[in-house]
Amino acid sequence: MEKQQLHKQSLEKTQADFHYLLESFSAMLASLGEQALAAYLSRLDSNPTVAGDSISDSKLLQALSIRFQLLSLVEETNSTRLRRQLENQSGLAAVRGSWAETLSLLRRQYSESEIAEVIGGLNVVPVLTAHPTEAKRVTVLEIHRALYQLLVQREDPQLTPQEADELHRNLLQLLERWWRTGEIYLEKPTLEDERSNLLYYLAKIMPQALRRSDQRLLYAWADAGFNPELLSRAHQLPRLQLGSWVGGDRDGHPFVTPQFTADTLREHRRAALQLQLEGLLELARQLSLSSLTQTVPDYFQDALWTRAASHGHQGEAALNRNPNEPWRQFANLMVLQLRNTIAESAGGDTANGYANPEAVLDDLALLERSLLEVGARRLVAELIFPLQRNLICFGFHLAKLDIRQNSAYHEVALTQILEASGIADFRYDQWDEAQRLAFINRELQSQRPFLPPGHRCGEQADNVLGYLKAVKAHGDRYGYAGVGSLIVSMTRSLSDLLVMYLLLREVGLSRVPLQVVPLLETIEDLAAGERILDDFLAHPLSRQRLLPAGGDNAEPLQEIMLGYSDSNKDGGILASRWAIYQAEQKLTRIARRQGVALCFFHGRGGTISRGGGKIHRFMESMPPGTVSGTIKMTIQGETIANQFANSANAAHNLEMLASGTAKQAAQRDLQDEFAADYALMEQLVTVSRQAYRELLDHPDFIRFYSEATPIDVLEQSRIGSRPARRTGKRSLADLRSIPWVFSWSQSRFNLTGWFGTGAALQAVMGQDAASGNKLSALAQRWPFFKYLMIHIETNLLDVNPEVMQRFAELVGDEQIRRYLLDMILADYQAALKYTGAILADPLSERRMEKLTAKQLRHASLQALHRIQLHDLQRYRTQKAAGDQVEPALLNQLLLTVNALAGGLKGTG
Repeated sequence: MEKQQLHKQSLEKTQADFHYLLESFSAMLASLGEQALAAYLSRLDSNPTVAGDSISDSKLLQALSIRFQLLSLVEETNSTRLRRQLENQSGLAAVRGSWAETLSLLRRQYSESEIAEVIGGLNVVPVLTAHPTEAKRVTVLEIHRALYQLLVQREDPQLTPQEADELHRNLLQLLERWWRTGEIYLEKPTLEDERSNLLYYLAKIMPQALRRSDQRLLYAWADAGFNPELLSRAHQLPRLQLGSWVGGDRDGHPFVTPQFTADTLREHRRAALQLQLEGLLELARQLSLSSLTQTVPDYFQDALWTRAASHGHQGEAALNRNPNEPWRQFANLMVLQLRNTIAESAGGDTANGYANPEAVLDDLALLERSLLEVGARRLVAELIFPLQRNLICFGFHLAKLDIRQNSAYHEVALTQILEASGIADFRYDQWDEAQRLAFINRELQSQRPFLPPGHRCGEQADNVLGYLKAVKAHGDRYGYAGVGSLIVSMTRSLSDLLVMYLLLREVGLSRVPLQVVPLLETIEDLAAGERILDDFLAHPLSRQRLLPAGGDNAEPLQEIMLGYSDSNKDGGILASRWAIYQAEQKLTRIARRQGVALCFFHGRGGTISRGGGKIHRFMESMPPGTVSGTIKMTIQGETIANQFANSANAAHNLEMLASGTAKQAAQRDLQDEFAADYALMEQLVTVSRQAYRELLDHPDFIRFYSEATPIDVLEQSRIGSRPARRTGKRSLADLRSIPWVFSWSQSRFNLTGWFGTGAALQAVMGQDAASGNKLSALAQRWPFFKYLMIHIETNLLDVNPEVMQRFAELVGDEQIRRYLLDMILADYQAALKYTGAILADPLSERRMEKLTAKQLRHASLQALHRIQLHDLQRYRTQKAAGDQVEPALLNQLLLTVNALAGGLKGTG
């Protein structure tokens, strides 16, 4: 069967499963007395304009929201099923971005030992963040996971009628529980809520996904016929390191206090130790080998007795519990020792625990050696290897907590410190760059802090020093493995980075190798990054803080973060992506000249305009030679649930990330075969950015934006804990990029994902046919350009001109409305026309999956937009009259936001 036919069958299966769930949902509603609502849902697809006048809007919104989420659940389930079918029919390499495909490509250029070396040097770091884009409650996510399991079980062809009936009854009770739970946060979720949500993924989903992803790699390796010994040890596989921003990201987030940071580091450690304990307990249950049926190595028996003696009567009890089972006895002693570590972490004074994960790995190595000597190789592979991988990847810290703050905040903090210390010219925030650098470098000659411990300076300084002290207190007690990078957002100069060294000195962290990381966000900052990095790497203190090399001859590592959101908001999608592409090349050249490798940290959002999209395509689009083997990227908001809701999907996405990194890391040559096309790309970018800035800089644009999108409602949203604006000022510059994208998405403009492209493509392709042919050929050959065009087209397909115009009608001034809407629609039509021409094949064949998904959502989205527009007008009328907005009206608007977010499969 052809691949395209399998895709068609998968889409048909998606429709069938969706209708089964819808019928079940309607039946459940009817059984609760909601016959009118059930009938409405049944008629909606065949008649999108069907009236629901007899149904309360709140019930209709909740039902439509659940309807969307059921569809997303089915799509996710059938994507997994399709990948299995492709592998069964055409082999492992049939799945794009898989380990099998990557190995088949790499073997054309490299030997198996060279490929193994690349794989062993990989370090992939997904960083989970809880920006205000997660529109699902934790309770609902748990129901999603249970429904996913039911859908999987329903595929079993051996189900008896009784078992099928039991599954259906379980489905109905889950749907009823979901219906009765409600969809919206009654209050904004707290930071504790967000941390608990992320801890579930970090501690429960990711370890399972790591195991499955490892198995996928080893199976693909064996399928390729490579030497299994090259990947037989736990450290020879890619290292997965988890990261988190909840509790560390304080840029514009006043609720992230030093105490919350300290609590988060402690919670991460608690969860990590519990994960390792569960692994050891399972090991002890499984290691039932008897000394009566195999000879115990003398060194192992001696180690067992010595270890038992060191634990006194508890050690003796461990031996007595399982006589003649020395391997289980040793595992029980490991459990005892780790429990001592947990007791100490909880505040107890129990000694004789494990000081660090390396000590546990040493004991596992002893177990491994003894088991191999008695020939129990399979037991090592199935029981010891997974524990070693968990310890290597998650340690006693689970995830590294990055600390992020804005450079302007640090300026104020240092100014307050200097004033408190009695320095006459204390206005650091008013100095020029030369004065700042001279002062910082002079001060860094000494280890003396400005102030004695405990001295109060001011709000910003106390906050900065407070969270750094929390980091130091945790690190001094448990080590710094759980502390990630110190990220300086809005890095615009060398002093923005070096000032961190003074702040670290102030709390006694000068000699701790925590890495200061620049975050380049705007297009101008991305362009200036080359100069900033060159000067930063040349500084002696920066050299001391480079991360250790991954191998014997590897270069030391410096992390640098690239921002997709602000650069897009600043110049539009073409200018943003091109600025990042060029920055990766230029920064890599600077680093290599200084003998340093770079870890690029990609600050991707959930939406395409903020860097989102399929991971393997994202990896393929990077400039050749710029991936060192260590890579970080944010997984934000609803993307976490979309990509990691269950271990199968999570394993797939980890595989895409690791295999994509391997493919890129194998390329060391920075020479880009498409360099001759850069001039054409520059032309497109210049025109698109001019068009984008012409729109945003129009004197009436802010009014148009404020009235033609539901941004005023989004600022009241209870989706996340973070404020929508950094400082509370009502300006475009102060508005966060997430609500900026979210508001355009809700009103179906999707402007951030395409505007300016129409003008750019028309300027080039409108000249002559040859230019159009050249761009079409370029899209076939250059992964970066193809990825960009596909993503822009995806955004264009999500635009709904009819809904767009209805939102624009909310703009009070007809002249403003007509002028700016005409400008937007003209670019939309041109972009749709020319991207289709560039990508060549018929849309119905190229975007079968996208078009089906759009069609299945259309009727429900139309119904939601009707409700939203009606309620938005009422809301604004009440606000304009100075009246108190009805709480029920605001709640309904927020519920509509949630429902639309589910239907559009994204927020910001």
